Amino acid sequence: MPKKDLILLALDESHTLKLMDRALQAVNYETAIAGNTKALSRLLQETTPALLMIGEKFDGHDGMAIVEELIERFPTLPFLVYSQKATPEFVKRIFKLGINGYLAPPLRTDDIVDTVEGALKHANRVGDWLRREVRRTTSSLKKRAQISEAERSRLEAVFNSIHDSVMMLDEENNILLINPAMCAAFGLDEKSSIGKPVLDVIQHPDLRALLAGNGGTEDPLHHHEVSFPDGRVASAQLTAIPDIGYAVTMQDITYLKEIDRVRNEVVHTVSHDLRSPLTSVIGYTELISRAGSLNEHQQDFLKRIQDSVQHITARINDLLDLGSIEAGLDIRREWVQLDGLLRYTLDMLQGQIKAKRIKIQMNIPPALPALRANPVRLRQVLDNVVGNAIKYSHDDGEVRISIQAEGDQIILQVTDNGPGIPIQDQSHIFDKFYRGRNLYNQEGSGLGLAIVKSIVDAHQGRVWVESTVGQGSSFFIVLPINSPVILPGGNKLTGAPGSK
Repeated sequence: MPKKDLILLALDESHTLKLMDRALQAVNYETAIAGNTKALSRLLQETTPALLMIGEKFDGHDGMAIVEELIERFPTLPFLVYSQKATPEFVKRIFKLGINGYLAPPLRTDDIVDTVEGALKHANRVGDWLRREVRRTTSSLKKRAQISEAERSRLEAVFNSIHDSVMMLDEENNILLINPAMCAAFGLDEKSSIGKPVLDVIQHPDLRALLAGNGGTEDPLHHHEVSFPDGRVASAQLTAIPDIGYAVTMQDITYLKEIDRVRNEVVHTVSHDLRSPLTSVIGYTELISRAGSLNEHQQDFLKRIQDSVQHITARINDLLDLGSIEAGLDIRREWVQLDGLLRYTLDMLQGQIKAKRIKIQMNIPPALPALRANPVRLRQVLDNVVGNAIKYSHDDGEVRISIQAEGDQIILQVTDNGPGIPIQDQSHIFDKFYRGRNLYNQEGSGLGLAIVKSIVDAHQGRVWVESTVGQGSSFFIVLPINSPVILPGGNKLTGAPGSK
């Protein structure tokens, strides 16, 4: 069995640290936590981490100053920095120091895993050979006129062997090296491109959006999707290379986009095609009793048919809701009180609460600020999260609900005393149709939490779970008080229809 990659976490104690630790362990990484600078120094001596994640402020010190010192000792170790607020000055400093990337709120499990995997991927596929091959010729690259033909041929052979598109830039954003895959993607000539400013050569607007921030006039981007006229889609990344400049890499993700599009189309089409005949079935079952009297068995059978059809219809409605949210059609915004919506949810769930004798404990301050959000969607979030807490709690159990305001955010926490969620399931429970392996005796479609995550994402918030098997689960939802509407394509809509 291959050895797990070790991710070293140098962050102050917080929910963020716990979230990162759980998220990385759930996808089979090994983690080690350094609680202070002494522990960090010891762990770096005793272990061989694949990546170091450090806080912008760590143990009362400047995290990036620590990284600046460590880069000299560990030049091949990838670094990521976590910041509570990624200002343009912070990001400029990230790229200036040659740090691989950063994480900042709103923070989701997928963001953590994707960023770490992206940094490791670059370290393995680009960083390793760049450091090995390029560092040996660093001085030569800075003086391109003195590069020997043998050295240039060797580097060109490395570039030509890479399937993905790769381009090297110096610190002034001039093109040092460019491989054939990158030339083919943008219709460039390698010889005429070398030595020129990259923004004079690259005309594609998506890649220019990634590169423009490299000059300091815009917010730098770590990655960006690049769409081509023929329908291809690529994911481009910009990575700082110490003492050299930057590496631009681009991978084709067209097949992933196509799979997602086909899946969504199939689900949407099937859902629409099924809802009409199901409506007819419900109508005819209601007419049966009017056509004549039914005996007790017939009434029981009819009731079972109606219940089953209602159950299927509810699942179809969930799929259609999910499709409209993911398509960016959720643009309604108005000022709502989250605690008021919670009262409606609890009223609706009173039957289940009384049947299981659940005790509801609430911690809600009296002057909670309003949220600018879609009240219908937030009600769905509460119905699913609170409903699951009641559903999975033991009889005579307790559900604790807390709503707190912190800065410009509202934090909702719902805790139950149910069976808990295995650590290997926790990174997947927000996926469509995924159900925990220990919930085989409970009904469910696996769509509820997927809808919750889609709604929270649409409101620019984040959601995560902390759980221990046998002890219960806590779901955390963080929502900005004034969330913008993000239209398809990434544009913000400030005056959405229905806003107040």
